[in-house]
Amino acid sequence: MNENTSHSEVVLSEDGTAFENPGLPPHPPRLSDEDAGHAKSRERQVVLLLVMSIVAAIVGVVGFFLFPAGQDQTGLRLGNTVLGVGLGLAMLGIGLAAVHWAKTLMNDHEVVEYRHEQTSDQETREAAVAALEAGVADANVARRPVLKGAVITAAALAPLPMVVPLVGGLSEEWDVNVFKRTAWGNVPNGEQGRLLATDPENRPIRAADVTNGSVFHVIPHDLGELPGEDEFLNEKAKAIVLLVRMDPSEIKRVSPGREEWNYHGILAFSKVCTHVGCPVALYEQNTKHLLCPCHQSTFDMADEARVVFGPAKRPLPQLPISVNSEGYLIATSDFHEPVGPSFWERER
Repeated sequence: MNENTSHSEVVLSEDGTAFENPGLPPHPPRLSDEDAGHAKSRERQVVLLLVMSIVAAIVGVVGFFLFPAGQDQTGLRLGNTVLGVGLGLAMLGIGLAAVHWAKTLMNDHEVVEYRHEQTSDQETREAAVAALEAGVADANVARRPVLKGAVITAAALAPLPMVVPLVGGLSEEWDVNVFKRTAWGNVPNGEQGRLLATDPENRPIRAADVTNGSVFHVIPHDLGELPGEDEFLNEKAKAIVLLVRMDPSEIKRVSPGREEWNYHGILAFSKVCTHVGCPVALYEQNTKHLLCPCHQSTFDMADEARVVFGPAKRPLPQLPISVNSEGYLIATSDFHEPVGPSFWERER
């Protein structure tokens, strides 16, 4: 159809057959088009949805501060839950309000857009601008101050549940040294090394209980109870370890200086991916590969956790381990390199 075609003209189909242009059917008016009271009711409904968005955003931010992360994960879970629900309802309220506004208050007359060349002439461009201005005018924002205020407030507050945690994290001092020390180097007085314990049971692990092919998720024993470990979740996030056992003949490489870092095929590596810090925990027993579920970085546990696939650029740090006099696995020292993403090593 071209711009000169009217509803009463005869047009040609692609095969050359002539037929009369049927035009558009009669437009059925809505109740809100004919009844000002009904339109006002629909406006109040839109405002109510926007108020729901505003309240949800505020509740999300308040919940983030009301349930801070403590020594256990209860506060963290509650805070994140309230934050997530608040953010979701805030965005949902704005979306529903926009849809309801468009369907009940804005012009719903059918419009035909004619085909034209890709580069329009000046007259067509001016017509397009005029159409956009007509759409803005049709929204009647200027004549609906309550609605306008609700839109601006909801749009301003809805991102807060997402922005506030980011701002809080960025406000902390950038100290790369915190990634070069973990709780594994914090050894109780009189002990040979920090005991390896199951996560989350906090049960010390005997070397005899680690069979070939088995996998343990490990944290330092009694994490959070020694001096300097007040921030339990931060310390745990850096110290999480995956413990595996394989036949010593399957170990492909032992670098000089690491001969005493494993115990009869029992190996321990950081679970913090060296790409962006996701927890690496998908172990494939046959290939001895450890997969990061976030971006599929793959590490060969038999080859000192070197990268065999994916975006990670360096191996997972290895934790030197041995056994104490009672047969329990211990860490003989902290990691010898920073845990986590490589960019944490860069100075600001």
